[in-house]
Amino acid sequence: MNIVLAGGGTAGHINPALSIAQTFKSKNKDCNILFIGNRDSLEHKLVTKAGFAIEFIKISGIKRSLSLDNIKTLKNFLLSVSRCKKILKDFKADLVIGTGGYVSGPAVYAAHLLGIKCCIHEQNAFPGVTSKFLSKYCDIAFLSFDGSEKYFKNTKKTVMTGNPLNEDFLMVDKQKARERLGIKPNEFYLLSFAGSLGARAVNEAMVDFIVKNEKNKAFSHTHATGSFGYEWMPEKLKEKGFDINKKTNVEVLEYIYDMPLRLAACDLVICRAGAITLGEITALGKPSVLIPSPNVTNNHQYHNAMSLVSNGAALIIEEKDLTPEMLYSKVLSLKTDAALLKSLSVNAYKMAKLGAAERIYNEAYALIK
Repeated sequence: MNIVLAGGGTAGHINPALSIAQTFKSKNKDCNILFIGNRDSLEHKLVTKAGFAIEFIKISGIKRSLSLDNIKTLKNFLLSVSRCKKILKDFKADLVIGTGGYVSGPAVYAAHLLGIKCCIHEQNAFPGVTSKFLSKYCDIAFLSFDGSEKYFKNTKKTVMTGNPLNEDFLMVDKQKARERLGIKPNEFYLLSFAGSLGARAVNEAMVDFIVKNEKNKAFSHTHATGSFGYEWMPEKLKEKGFDINKKTNVEVLEYIYDMPLRLAACDLVICRAGAITLGEITALGKPSVLIPSPNVTNNHQYHNAMSLVSNGAALIIEEKDLTPEMLYSKVLSLKTDAALLKSLSVNAYKMAKLGAAERIYNEAYALIK
């Protein structure tokens, strides 16, 4: 069995593809896996690190405004489709799965032209441009949020699977995680993060939030700034009297490398509304305050967040309304409202879609066989 996966640009497209690839390999030892991606993008690093082979094409996104770059993009798309057809023929591909990002477009479309079975996986509640384009050519669209089916009316078949997750997130017990992190049993522990790059608006709100909480010592808190945030936030905090190197009830990090442990241990999460993050939160049944990024295609993070909010599984603060005072007040209110925290937790877990990669494997295996 020869399986080709194409997805890239962000970890939100690449990590589900890696989880699917690992599931195929674990279920079928004779399965051969090949990735297609951009050489200068994140998929090159992550796929290579995971030990899978990867072939490269050159593709970029369509600009929504009139631009000469779109002519270049169209040319690259046609060249990439031709390149993908050769890759698929040489590899003798039985199935192609696209997990989003512009790079998945030529690969899945080439499979369609060659008569090779092909699927897409859409991580978000509102599909991206590439998923919309491929929806009428693929054999199956795997979906992650209830309600997304309405965007795939021209697709032969849709299957609700959820997002494939790193199983490490499901293996950590809350009490043991708190013991390992040195958090007291009855201590309220907040976890917040501004994404791997570091959302400016979230970090700016967190500056005064952190200073206030360090002074009041109302709860224990870990905040991850992201790479860009770490360039300026420690100095800004220092100007306001908070030294990140001083041991207090607040911990400021650039990046959280032990996220499964931290998520398991926390009582509340503040974060953006990326699809994979929400999959992890619901899988663990964690109450959350979501601040969706307005700077993403089709405002898809807002749609992701609202899928939880409308089910009583999370609270939302839109970035335009975000202030340190509002955020701090919201956390203090939640801290003392055990009933609401419990309700958010129960409803979040009800929305969890576990075993997504295995469902994708079973459907895809049946499709080729």
